[in-house]
Amino acid sequence: MNSIDVDLVIWLNGLSGNVKIFDDLIRLIASDYLMPLVFSLAMFGLWFSGKNPAERMRYQLTMLIGISALSLSNVVVWLINITWDRPRPFVEHGDELNLLFYPPTDPSFPANPVAVGFAAAMAAWSINRTFGWWMFAAAALYGFSRLYAGIFYPTDILGGAVVGIAVYWFTLYLRRFLEPFVTSFIALVRGLSAA
Repeated sequence: MNSIDVDLVIWLNGLSGNVKIFDDLIRLIASDYLMPLVFSLAMFGLWFSGKNPAERMRYQLTMLIGISALSLSNVVVWLINITWDRPRPFVEHGDELNLLFYPPTDPSFPANPVAVGFAAAMAAWSINRTFGWWMFAAAALYGFSRLYAGIFYPTDILGGAVVGIAVYWFTLYLRRFLEPFVTSFIALVRGLSAA
């Protein structure tokens, strides 16, 4: 483990406990509810966006790829976790950290929530660059909040971001081989008036 990794999480987490409202805001952002809801609502909104049927179809195909990338990101993180069980910062340096979040029991590397956030951001960025940058900022803020809360190392956050982005590109590539099924699925969903 990198000593810079440890020093950075201890320094950043050491800033906690000084301003209660900031700590409460970090707890809210780091929670398992707010940011996943933001990512879900963003993808839901993009699913129903588009000025004409062709654009709407393109958005829906991209969101389907994004949803697939979210799922595959979880699988990739799980595969890495069963290969390398990196302890969380509060496990190894608990006496030096002010834990602002419940103590997760899964391995630290890569950060699963960040992988999911960056996969969603990639899907949004593929459709609308400006909105995508906002999604990247939200995913980065999610990672920062968990770093500040003392439950991830900086390299966990970077690893999660790389996993989310790489899995999105892999899923986009994989779509070529599944194309008739993907388009048929969208047509089925449209037939059910869900698109």
